Amino acid sequence: MTLDELNDIDVLVIGAGNAAANAALAAREGGAKRIALLESAPEEARGGNSAFTGGAFRFVYDSVDDLLKLAPDIAELDLPNIDFGTYTREQYFDDIGRLTEFRADPDLTDVLIGNSYDAALWLKRHGVRFQPALGRQAFRVEGKFRFWGGLACHILGGGTHLVETLHHALKDAGIGVLYRTQAMGLLHGDGRIEGVRAMHEGRQVDIRAKAVVLACGGFESSAEMRARYLGPNWDLAKVRGTRYNTGWGHKMAMEIGAAVTGHWSGAHAVQWDMNAPEYGDLTIGDRFQKHNYPFGILVNAKGERFLDEGLDFHSFTYAKYGHEVLRQPGLFAWQIFDQKVVKLLRDEYRIARITKETANTLEELAPKLTGVDPEGFLRTVRAYNEAPRPDVSFNPNIHDGLRTSGLGIDKTNWANRLDTPPFEAYGVTTGVTFTFGGLKVSTEAEVLDTSGTPIRGLFAAGEIVGGLYYHNYGSGTGLVAGVVFGRRAGAGAARLVAR
Repeated sequence: MTLDELNDIDVLVIGAGNAAANAALAAREGGAKRIALLESAPEEARGGNSAFTGGAFRFVYDSVDDLLKLAPDIAELDLPNIDFGTYTREQYFDDIGRLTEFRADPDLTDVLIGNSYDAALWLKRHGVRFQPALGRQAFRVEGKFRFWGGLACHILGGGTHLVETLHHALKDAGIGVLYRTQAMGLLHGDGRIEGVRAMHEGRQVDIRAKAVVLACGGFESSAEMRARYLGPNWDLAKVRGTRYNTGWGHKMAMEIGAAVTGHWSGAHAVQWDMNAPEYGDLTIGDRFQKHNYPFGILVNAKGERFLDEGLDFHSFTYAKYGHEVLRQPGLFAWQIFDQKVVKLLRDEYRIARITKETANTLEELAPKLTGVDPEGFLRTVRAYNEAPRPDVSFNPNIHDGLRTSGLGIDKTNWANRLDTPPFEAYGVTTGVTFTFGGLKVSTEAEVLDTSGTPIRGLFAAGEIVGGLYYHNYGSGTGLVAGVVFGRRAGAGAARLVAR
């Protein structure tokens, strides 16, 4: 698409990731004729954080029959030895409530959950493929897989497949994308939004539209905004995904009186390879992450443990434990495993670009842990190994209750002793995914002003929306929210245009 083609636009979508693409497709389905997307990145880096996702997709399902509608290949699996379980609306709501300390907006949460399965069906209709999350959300124990944590399926091929498929759908629908174009301000006319002011290849341009959808992510790629809102040292955190989510959508909307909400000092942040680049690398995707820490221990520069690695399944702790790493001396930690659990480690632990050390004894491993006090590390492991434990078996598919007692910080599940060499250690720091503070929207994805009134012609979806996440995050809800509210934003914009 060229700048000259951007005239007489019905719906202008800012962004080109999951939420943006689904907003545009929904606008087309709703009858809007001229639809366009503005993407600040070049085409080869399009898609925002969606391009980096592993593809987890959390939705309500009642039985394996619901899963078969999304992933027919499930029928070819050894179903008698796979327990997919169920994931009810009530479980979903309880998980979000528990994780956000019951601060999540109940109306937005209800819309998210109630439309989660339909969101998956919508993606499938547009060509996105799903597969069961064997090995990610279920392990083989005594010959059987048992799913846990509410995540039965993920998108086959992760973010790469998702973005490519959605952009193919956009092309088929005749919807164009103008790349290297940074929206910087909203054109606010007689009681409504009339388009955006943008920078395109060094030129400032005004692009008129009857409705605008902001789907341009959070402010996680701006070191200045991270320091301002998240606090000290957040400007030093690595960014897991795109370098282009710099908060312009927030600024544009706030300048014309949009209300904000959510946890502005909060963010989704994980354990990320300590030598990863400053921003995400699409050739690696999400594989700098290191999510199997519940099966080992974490130590800081003093050689000390600083959190309960077995508090919950990683799906429910990974997005907050990155914060804990950033609080440690030197802003790093090491994950330690023995051979009893190495077979459970995900593929992200086997990539070539990795910070890894191995040794046949703990004494040999200690000096290899860059930045760590060797004696402190050995004291910590001795105390951990000597701590009393109940007589229960290790089981990665359940909260197994294999816990320590009497330590300053006990490990409450999966507390195997570190006693089977060779030992493996992985160096991690903090990788920020997206920020939680955002715009206040209605359940129809209309951006509200500070009086609670919808700003006519302005909608929002994706990570720019506030109110869903506080303190923590349940894996797989972000993509679902992008689809659910992206569709609502696009449909609402189309209805407005039709009036």
